[in-house]
Amino acid sequence: MARKADPLSSYNAKRNFARTAEPRGQRSKASGNRFIVQKHDATRLHFDFRLEADGVLKSWAVTRGPSADPDDKRLAVRTEDHPLSYADFEGTIPAGEYGGGTVMLWDSGLWAPVEGKSATDIDKGHLHFTLHGERMKGEWLLIRLKPRAGEKRENWLLRKIEDDHAGGSDDLVGRHVTSITTGRSMAEIAAGAKPKAGRKPAKAETGKAAPAPAKPRRKQSGAGKPPSFAEPQLATLVDAVPEGAEWVHEIKFDGYRCLAAVAGREVRLHTRSGLDWTNRFPGVAEALRSAGLPAALIDGEVVATDPDGNPDFSILQARLREGAADNLQFHAFDLLSLDGRDLTPLPLTERKAELSALLAAVPSPVHVTEHIAGHGEKLFAAMCAAGQEGIISKRSDAPYRSGRTKAWLKVKCTRRQEFVIVGWSPSSARGRPFSSLLLAQREVDTLVYKGKVGTGFDTATMTDLSARLDRLTVKSAPVEVPAGERRGARWVKPELVAEIGFAEFTGDGRVRHGSFIALREDKAAADVSPEQPKPVPKARKRLVFISNADRVIFPDSGQTKGQLADYYEAMSPLMLPHLANRPVSLVRCPQGRGKQCFFQKHDSGAFGEQVMRVPIREKDGETADYLAIEDATGILACVQMGSIEFHGWASKAPEVEWPDRMIFDLDPDEGLDYAKVRSAAIDIRARLADIGLASFAMLSGGKGVHVVVPLTPGHDWAAHSDFARRFAEALSMAEPDRFVATMSKAKRKGRIFIDWLRNQRGSTAILPYSARARAGAPVAAPVSWAELETIDRANRFSIDDAALLAERAATPDLTGWGLAEQALPDI
Repeated sequence: MARKADPLSSYNAKRNFARTAEPRGQRSKASGNRFIVQKHDATRLHFDFRLEADGVLKSWAVTRGPSADPDDKRLAVRTEDHPLSYADFEGTIPAGEYGGGTVMLWDSGLWAPVEGKSATDIDKGHLHFTLHGERMKGEWLLIRLKPRAGEKRENWLLRKIEDDHAGGSDDLVGRHVTSITTGRSMAEIAAGAKPKAGRKPAKAETGKAAPAPAKPRRKQSGAGKPPSFAEPQLATLVDAVPEGAEWVHEIKFDGYRCLAAVAGREVRLHTRSGLDWTNRFPGVAEALRSAGLPAALIDGEVVATDPDGNPDFSILQARLREGAADNLQFHAFDLLSLDGRDLTPLPLTERKAELSALLAAVPSPVHVTEHIAGHGEKLFAAMCAAGQEGIISKRSDAPYRSGRTKAWLKVKCTRRQEFVIVGWSPSSARGRPFSSLLLAQREVDTLVYKGKVGTGFDTATMTDLSARLDRLTVKSAPVEVPAGERRGARWVKPELVAEIGFAEFTGDGRVRHGSFIALREDKAAADVSPEQPKPVPKARKRLVFISNADRVIFPDSGQTKGQLADYYEAMSPLMLPHLANRPVSLVRCPQGRGKQCFFQKHDSGAFGEQVMRVPIREKDGETADYLAIEDATGILACVQMGSIEFHGWASKAPEVEWPDRMIFDLDPDEGLDYAKVRSAAIDIRARLADIGLASFAMLSGGKGVHVVVPLTPGHDWAAHSDFARRFAEALSMAEPDRFVATMSKAKRKGRIFIDWLRNQRGSTAILPYSARARAGAPVAAPVSWAELETIDRANRFSIDDAALLAERAATPDLTGWGLAEQALPDI
């Protein structure tokens, strides 16, 4: 009988055990279920993920480490099996040996396949399992990728499953940078430092039995309550069909937006503003009710069709007015939640796949909207030829985001917009209650007159409109109207919203060749504003791939992760002279500034090769790896990992002990007028000039101003911080009612804190052109001293101003900003 091949032969063949402290490979007869993760700084930093099975550790090299974000699929390259004794290995593999470098025991615990699965699924290329470690918990997936021609290595994907332990803001490798058994950092392990006191072995080493395997989710049959209403995602009007394989294209339905919340026999149909219109769409509600669906929130459009089968909004309005709404259709195009799972973070294509499966057996009039990938111009031409409104183009990889975004674009065949009805002109024709409607739109906070419309009304529509207008009569015009067009007009409260088709706006802003289409009862008059087509977003190839580029990270102003990356790529030539090779601290907000944010200054191995590691001695005498950046790819690698802000030391690597700039951060007390901060900065410039130092002004992007003093290296940190402290204290003593040099909130009342503490070793300050994790996506912007006197706030510029900032930087006033050869005065 042939002997079974030794699964550890490859492991043993690759190692010289006379030189490495790694354990010799010997297959175990024990049957356990440990898992371990080792952080391994070899040719490139990675994380080795290992599962105990068949008496060995099945192993994968995860290049960027595990992520708790279900949207973040991590490449895992299958490597040779390791012996079970390797689960306790932590130390340094000698240079020149296979895998030479530092190894940290980063996590350990127990694993189990989910119910109905087993470890043999590894051979099938699809393993669904649970982890019970100190850091990695809950459900996970390992999926083998189809090999490419000539590819020898076995590539897999490691992904977190959505559960109570999932979360995009939980940056596992960024938050956990020490050993679970010895408490040491990578630098300490490499230096041979002793284990930290008080650390206990990982729980998995106690030999306790694994918790019961997690049960897979099963689809419920209508149990629970319908989900709550959610604000729908809206499309941005653009002037052309977007190109590229990443776009899918759908018909733009001419109807009422409808979000259907269902759970078994319970159904709620909401308008785009959240009104409950279940009773107005009884046929749609009954079709959904009869299907007995699990709890779900479905996005779609309710439409009525003409005899040719084309959606027609006027027919829809007529049927609603006449109470004949049983034969309306519901075209579903997105799925926001299902059976308690939030699907909005998933790519559009995955959400639509779940939607198709959910509604497969639901009878007419419920339909799933089809789409085509790429070639949207053909669909657009067909819709225009059929007299339809246009198409909707959507990013196939984008999550669902409430509000208007550029991940959904609308391209219209004709001009159609909403207007507020502000009055009407009487008609001399018998049986015609009015000759035209007077229209307006809201621009900023003011209603602006937009002209008249006198066609498109049938008899029933005119009768209905006349009755509505009579109930809203007022004596005076709610909007300023030219005298020639006021004559004989009757005025109404600006509450009714009409959709109007028209050829164009005239030079004075009036609609030309307008035609009434219908009233819009689902839209408020306060929301009606002009809609100008925007240019189609251009496809671009960034220096670094940015995942989830459409994720909104500034919720108040709507900018996305991709827009932040675009800003930093555009501004990198201006940032790098101040940022490059300087130890940095990052403000990371993986799910946007409105969620959990944190500072990071040490290297966690998550940023890849684009970000440098700088070993720096800390106060306790130990050495730790700090982050540093040398080019644009490093900046973008940080953005990819959720970084928004870049703060830098006042010195550069490798000569971190010799500071080269001094920062005075003028931080005003709450409520203090910005003009006082501006005046203080100008006065401090004069004081510095008196002692021979040139200085530069920078808006902080927050509420203050930085006065930046470049210096020639040559003095140490003690002299640097001592000078900054004495200068700040001298100002506070000279003008105690204006300045304070201590952090005390009580002493700062009504004053400006001159923050000199940023000039201590290890302290950081916001770097020029860095974005800020604040409302509106502001940036720290260099300004000239002359310009400072005219600026009224410290957050004057945002990431939307990249072109303007670049243009300004090239002007004579800002050329050479922050550069000066000057030594620290000996005073």
